[in-house]
Amino acid sequence: MAGHSKWANIKHKKAITDAKRGKAFTRAIKEITVASRMGGSDPAMNPRLRLAMDKAREVNLPKDTVMNAVKRGAGELEGVAYEEIRYEGYGIAGAAVIVDCMTDNRTRTVADVRHAFTKNGGNLGTDGSVAFLFKHCGQFVFAPGLTEDAVMEAALEAGAEDVVANEDGSIEVICAPNDFVAVRDGLVARSLKPEVAEVVMKPNTEVALAGDDAARMKKLLDALESLDDVQDVYTNALMDEA
Repeated sequence: MAGHSKWANIKHKKAITDAKRGKAFTRAIKEITVASRMGGSDPAMNPRLRLAMDKAREVNLPKDTVMNAVKRGAGELEGVAYEEIRYEGYGIAGAAVIVDCMTDNRTRTVADVRHAFTKNGGNLGTDGSVAFLFKHCGQFVFAPGLTEDAVMEAALEAGAEDVVANEDGSIEVICAPNDFVAVRDGLVARSLKPEVAEVVMKPNTEVALAGDDAARMKKLLDALESLDDVQDVYTNALMDEA
């Protein structure tokens, strides 16, 4: 059935991620290294590192590789020093795009991101140009089929801020970034396994795109996702099902 569907958009992004499992190792190593450098090497005291290590386990990153990344971040081993950079821009029909990167070469990264935007009909913006359109939060997405009541009780007990039932039948649970682990563990304890569980930049409002505009926007997002230095791409574009 044609129409705008949040679940269709989630599936599209998930398919991109699944298709790049080789890149998943690199992304996990970078995130662990930066998290360890910023918050310390003890995952019990560093929620961001704990989450990064959980993600590393999901993609089957070897334990030795995980620990070496932690040690490099903490300065116990020599290695590449990555820095976090966020780029903001506009896609098709003015849809907002945020691109989170980790890089050891800022000049290379900005050139690659700008090229991807320009080649695919977008524009790289300035710092702060679109970030105000998004909220930093934990997001859990359940596929259509569950009842809102079943998810709501468990989510709110675990400390979630909101539960949203979308028109396509999918259910979203939103929480503060620092509450992500507690809410995730609370949902799992109730045998509720989300299809997506991430700390994200969630759009406050969405721009609906259809037809050729939707296809062009997907091409732009795919181009950005494919860049080696890119960790995550967020947009407020809601695209129709092709």
